[in-house]
Amino acid sequence: MRVGVMGDTHDRVPAIAEILKRMAEGGVALVLHVGDYCSPFALAPFRDLNMALAGVFGRNDGDREGLKAAASSGLGAELYESPHSVELDGKRVLLVHDLGDVGEKSIESHAVVVHGWSHKAEIKSHGDTLIVNPGEACGWLFGTPAAAIVDLDTQSVEVIRLTEKDWRC
Repeated sequence: MRVGVMGDTHDRVPAIAEILKRMAEGGVALVLHVGDYCSPFALAPFRDLNMALAGVFGRNDGDREGLKAAASSGLGAELYESPHSVELDGKRVLLVHDLGDVGEKSIESHAVVVHGWSHKAEIKSHGDTLIVNPGEACGWLFGTPAAAIVDLDTQSVEVIRLTEKDWRC
């Protein structure tokens, strides 16, 4: 199973839309989001592309009730407090905004851990656990909107990076 992973979207709708388009082209039907959507309108591209979403809140999600309402209104999405575990294709996946909020036991009890917060893309292993920070989907800090596709069967990661011409209006 291939899932999209993204975080730190911070309301940058054109970049979110382009990333989701590329994920769909890559065979993704579900995106795992690790927080900092910011505003409910940041979920519009998920609805527009009919992309399923499961995610956790980050520290910059001020209107959580609005985000929950937008997620459940026509999206069928689920948003949880961080950290949150999901089981996909028989694999436990931990979604957490800040990796520092969970201990080693939590990490080791999951096949995949997806986190954000730092805005810096990073892929590493901890024993048998794949740990992925997809980077910032907004591109506000480092100038390059980024996300990833994770193959849960092979634990391989395909990074998606946009250039300005890919998503600017």
